[in-house]
Amino acid sequence: MSTAQPEALARDVPPWLFAAAAVTTLPHALHLPLWLSLLTGLLCGWAAWLWWQDRRLPRRWLLLPLAVAGSIGIVADFGTLLGRDAGVAMLVMFMAMKLLEMRSRRDAMVVILLGYFLLLTHYFYSQDMPTGLWLLLSLWLVTAALIRLHAGTIGIRENLRYAGLLAVQALPFMLVLYLLFPRISGPLWGLPQDAFSGKTGLSDSMTPGSIANLVQSGEIAFRVRFDAAPPARPQLYWRGPVMEHFDGTTWRQSRQRRAPESIQPAGPTIGYETTLEAHSQRWLLALDAPVTLPDGASLDGRLSALAQQPLETRQRFRLAAATAYRFNAEEAPAVLRDNLQLPPNSNPQTRMLAESWRQQAVQPERVVALALRHFSTEDFYYTLQPPLLGRDGIDDFLFRSRRGFCEHYAAAFVVLMRSAGIPARVVGGYQGGEMNPRDGYLVVRQSEAHAWAEVWLANRGWVRVDPTAAVAPERIEQGIANALPFGEPLPAFLQVRADWLRDIRHRWEALNNAWNQNILGYDARRQRELLSRLGLPDADWRSLAIALGVACTLVLALITLWTLHHRRRVAPELMLWHRALRRIRVDCAPGETPLALAARVGNSKPELAADFAAVVHHFLLARYAPENPEHLAALRAAVARLPRRRNP
Repeated sequence: MSTAQPEALARDVPPWLFAAAAVTTLPHALHLPLWLSLLTGLLCGWAAWLWWQDRRLPRRWLLLPLAVAGSIGIVADFGTLLGRDAGVAMLVMFMAMKLLEMRSRRDAMVVILLGYFLLLTHYFYSQDMPTGLWLLLSLWLVTAALIRLHAGTIGIRENLRYAGLLAVQALPFMLVLYLLFPRISGPLWGLPQDAFSGKTGLSDSMTPGSIANLVQSGEIAFRVRFDAAPPARPQLYWRGPVMEHFDGTTWRQSRQRRAPESIQPAGPTIGYETTLEAHSQRWLLALDAPVTLPDGASLDGRLSALAQQPLETRQRFRLAAATAYRFNAEEAPAVLRDNLQLPPNSNPQTRMLAESWRQQAVQPERVVALALRHFSTEDFYYTLQPPLLGRDGIDDFLFRSRRGFCEHYAAAFVVLMRSAGIPARVVGGYQGGEMNPRDGYLVVRQSEAHAWAEVWLANRGWVRVDPTAAVAPERIEQGIANALPFGEPLPAFLQVRADWLRDIRHRWEALNNAWNQNILGYDARRQRELLSRLGLPDADWRSLAIALGVACTLVLALITLWTLHHRRRVAPELMLWHRALRRIRVDCAPGETPLALAARVGNSKPELAADFAAVVHHFLLARYAPENPEHLAALRAAVARLPRRRNP
């Protein structure tokens, strides 16, 4: 009993597989360790060189230690072989190694299936529009490799055209699945240890330099669309964490619970919709002060709007705010005591300065004014590159370096106020934003991260005081790019002042925003709205499954009808010719004429020589002689005389 040998690959198949492997693994170089990217490139290059030189592939026993060494390296980098990052690293390594053992069509199919699976893994890291376009290109090339593997020798252009046609035919199914497949909440990948890694944004603590480092990022934190005209830029304070505990270096949120605020709007409210990027925190970064919150959100007792769960995916919320307000005019004594606490024996010079101000002024408002005048009249500098501070950091900043960023000024101001007996705290968030004229959204970036202060004044409650505005008013009125001196390490897009480049950026960001809002933003709520318009207001998973099945069936029927209508009409004599070849189990070699094939069949299968020679004779007459129905009938009869193919 013989065992069938795997069918060898044609000479021109491996280049298609190399291309499929390249387009599906190359973007992962942005996330993989450098050594693994270099190893992957080396293995792929080795496989391509062996094919180019027509050399023998390495023995399988040589690949085993490579696989073990690569797995050990992945465990050393990620601490596991499971999870998103480690799993993707393993797939990329296996793809590169599989190229070194492509000896049969079965091996090629493994490469193609790995390519299709790797396409999905790119969405673990990014779902933006360039990623989608790259994956469409990758899908096209992987499908072309699959077609070349099974379709025989066809031209490159024809192969790519056929692959593109298949992709276009799949678009209706994609649209149906996109609209009707049940939407799930949460990220595409959900293992706790790495599902939400790589998120950037405000932290729940603040140290000197923490916000300055964040400001150097040009990533978008959130977008806002106002119902009416937006407020003036100096009113755009987006509130995040409120930090009350100070250990001498770091500001942290207090763990004590707070009663809900008593907010009294002093002017009209402003409605808006915000689209927050994932930042793995609960802050909604609401415009100060929030008066209307989305369902499920709450205020934490310090006027910070919080969601029920950390924001791990991009989400949209409806809110309203009052930029003129008063809150907690009557504050709990315990809260006021907490906001007067300072580390013992710290920053003695700062304490002495604050004590001198308290002796000069009886009213706390006057002490606040003295502090702001001190910042505006003394030689203080606003910079992203302040010098390092010592143990008494506030003293070093106020009396020696006098160079700092917003967190330095906010922290120093709060310590001064507490030293003068005025309750005060630090607020983190964002200030400002850039209006995109192309889509009407206010874009707030990480570079707008900011810190300011709040002081509690009798009969007025908590009042916002921004000492940065006393040192660098341009920061509040015009943005950070106009407040910092030349040479500061700002994001590249802030350093570009040309109007035409800014317009290109606005257009690109508006296009990305449309993608995020209309494509990626199609969530369970919007799916329910669509189904309600289609007459399914209370759709559950059963009704969705029925609707999905019916829609897919209709799409398949339409594509089938279209294909049958446009299919190529095969000449009847060719159909009879191929039937004859199947009966005698013979393939016609490329370029082989029917007469030459008849001679080959006569030598290899003499018992079929006479009957097949008759088939060839009548086929040539039916194909090339003047049209005569008798030739086709004679060919049909000759084919019928051939023995029928039986399964072994």
